[in-house]
Amino acid sequence: RVYLLFQKASLMFSLRIDALEGYLSRVFGGRVKIVKVGELGGSLERMEKELKGFGYGIPYILEVLVDGSERRLVLETIRPGGFGHEHFSDRAQILLWQNAAFNKLPRHVRSVDVGAFTLDGGMKSLGDCREFFILTEFAEGKPYYLDLDRISSERRLRDLDVERCRALSDYAAQIHAEKKDDAGLYIKRIRDLVGHGEGIMGLTDSYPSDLDYIDDNVLCEIEKACVEWRWKLKRGAHRCSRVHGDFHPWNVLFREGVDFTVLDRSRGEWGEPADDVTAMTINYLFYSLRTYGELRGPFERLFKDFWRNYIDKTCDEEILSFVQPFYAWRGLVVASPLWYPNLPLDVRIKLFNFIKNILSVDKIDLEEVNSYIKP
Repeated sequence: RVYLLFQKASLMFSLRIDALEGYLSRVFGGRVKIVKVGELGGSLERMEKELKGFGYGIPYILEVLVDGSERRLVLETIRPGGFGHEHFSDRAQILLWQNAAFNKLPRHVRSVDVGAFTLDGGMKSLGDCREFFILTEFAEGKPYYLDLDRISSERRLRDLDVERCRALSDYAAQIHAEKKDDAGLYIKRIRDLVGHGEGIMGLTDSYPSDLDYIDDNVLCEIEKACVEWRWKLKRGAHRCSRVHGDFHPWNVLFREGVDFTVLDRSRGEWGEPADDVTAMTINYLFYSLRTYGELRGPFERLFKDFWRNYIDKTCDEEILSFVQPFYAWRGLVVASPLWYPNLPLDVRIKLFNFIKNILSVDKIDLEEVNSYIKP
């Protein structure tokens, strides 16, 4: 018995036998004919043209002839749903790993291949893949962080700086206007915020243990507070919105005026709007701390303009009670000695004050941000 592993997003469809035979012929390098198919544990039926009502998450036994020799195979998929199986990429990750790992363990059932169903109903082998890549179009423009660098150097705003800030705030409000009634996806995103390798715990694990401005006890307390916030936020599934997921100044390219393109959408299509808003606005605070030692001057203007415009456009005052762990996450990013090894000590200390203080308030006060950077 040999396991063939596949995946697709929908739950039921008709599997064409000619497509399956063609796929298996390519895998085995010979002529394959499907003789019988049946659900694992059930009876096998002789096949003609298609298997109607093929169900994802249900393993099927295939009785086939490979160049005239009889073989039995099992075709299995992962059912979309919870437990980290929500996204196409989640299920692909599991199946790709299984194909690579099954045959390395003694006495384990052998994997023949891992494949995918294509848009036209065909089947594609992925078993000999070693790394995946993405090919995108090229976008003209200059990263938005260059604007922030200039503002820090000149210590003043140009009219275009205010216009671009509001354009980014408008964009966030626009994409967040699309909602999705899917509590599972929202809860997954909140869970990943805390426990994912790219989330809060991944960040805390990346901090060396010999730092003089932060120790393991403080990082542990931050994690504990974020776990408590997870239990508060996971009940906010009514807020599930379309998001970018990594909406920061290095992922925005501006051309003339307020014309821009965003890059590198991350970690899923749906989530909490606070994710995007904090990812951008933490940088106004970060640049201001390095320039002025507090939120002041042009960066205070941008911070407040972004927030006020966003709330005016979305009427989402509730977001002020959902940003806390997202600001903690982004604070851990900009305070990181890995990405910012030359950051002044006083800035790091203020960022950690911000993280700890922001996690202790039920609702942030946009007029009192400087109070959160104090011990």
